[in-house]
Amino acid sequence: MTQLASEKRDEQSLPDPPAIDEGLPPGPRLPRALQTALWAARPLAFMDRARRRFGPVFTVRPYGFAPVVVLADPRHIKEVFTGDRDVFAAGQANAAMSPVLGRHSLLTLDGERHLRQRKLMLPPFHGEAIHRYRERVAAITEAEVASWPRGKPFPIRARMQTITFEVILRAVIGVSDDARLARLRAVLPQLLEFSVLDMWSVWLFPQLLETPLGRRHRSQRARPEVDRLLYQEIAAHRADPESHDDILALLVSARDERDQPLSDENLLDQIITLLLAGHETTTTGLAWACERLTRHPEAMRRLQRELEDGEDAYLDAVVNETLRVRPVIDGVWRRLTAPAVVAGYRLPAGTLVFPAIGLVQTSPGAFPSPYEFRPERFLEGSPAPYTFIPFGGGPRRCIGAAFATMEMKTVLSTVLQRVALTAPARRPEPPRTHHVTQVPARGGRVVAAAR
Repeated sequence: MTQLASEKRDEQSLPDPPAIDEGLPPGPRLPRALQTALWAARPLAFMDRARRRFGPVFTVRPYGFAPVVVLADPRHIKEVFTGDRDVFAAGQANAAMSPVLGRHSLLTLDGERHLRQRKLMLPPFHGEAIHRYRERVAAITEAEVASWPRGKPFPIRARMQTITFEVILRAVIGVSDDARLARLRAVLPQLLEFSVLDMWSVWLFPQLLETPLGRRHRSQRARPEVDRLLYQEIAAHRADPESHDDILALLVSARDERDQPLSDENLLDQIITLLLAGHETTTTGLAWACERLTRHPEAMRRLQRELEDGEDAYLDAVVNETLRVRPVIDGVWRRLTAPAVVAGYRLPAGTLVFPAIGLVQTSPGAFPSPYEFRPERFLEGSPAPYTFIPFGGGPRRCIGAAFATMEMKTVLSTVLQRVALTAPARRPEPPRTHHVTQVPARGGRVVAAAR
């Protein structure tokens, strides 16, 4: 009896399970048209205001989307990144981009198809495998820096885009024919010639690109020639795989569990994905690094000193701090395929959940003085889990994260060892939405001088 009474008292002393709210969290009550405009034009500012009003979880309702539950608390973001991948579907959330990226793109796949595709593609992007490309990236950067104007302001983002395009062509695709290389240099940039309005038009009307109007867009007019040239390059790699040393060559040689290679269409979709998703983000990250360093001369001087001494710990810190305080994308998407509990709310199937990179990485609870550019914070210890997620997280973490980081470090170190960069104005450049990225509003204007 005494034991039963004791057990009963223990049960009574247990805390009640946390309450679960049914339905969506509260959020801005602005008209949907206004929410859409704010989300499209100034997403970081819009979400930050909503966080101040509603806390770290709230719902926004832009046109063209199911309700979007925005998450800014690392505990809630962990629930998404570690949740059932069949319930938190990233491929479905990115499905509107299938006409651009292709039906085999890693970004638009879910479940077992995604796992098999990722397993095939991962080795070429492993940290050890990408070291071989450093010298190539450095040589490309040196050639570009030699053409930069000296002593007058220019937007560095456009110059970084030239570098990252060339890296795609020579280190990722490894274009082997001079005429094909010249033509791809001319037509590949046209694939990126679409505006924020163009992006939202596709999201609102997913079949738009398959209509005569959509096919008349400049990016779509260039696509047939781009596909033809890339198929030629794939054929050249298949015909003589031993003569190529690039990521495409590794993808061509990849085999699945049945010893089957990737199809030509599959390879094309992955190249287009790497171009559109990888090139744009690395370009913007590099532009922000230069914009932040030129507005913080002490950080610039320390980085230059350490590079001269052959040390790269501070370079790592600069790259990380840039991606933290100026995230290239504002968040990542998941679509619920079944009801799920997130942040204490039971959300219905079809809801979009949005771990907000731009919010969690500027959380005062995670980073003291979160809006300050202070690379030293990354020399003082690792951030708490799920507070620093520039490449997403979980099984959907960006497969090219290691390559992008290597490229940013190599380009920055090469640039700063050859020219001294300063800012033409002390005022920082605010973010501006470009495609799905947040870029320096004036392109990251700098002045270069010979060192």
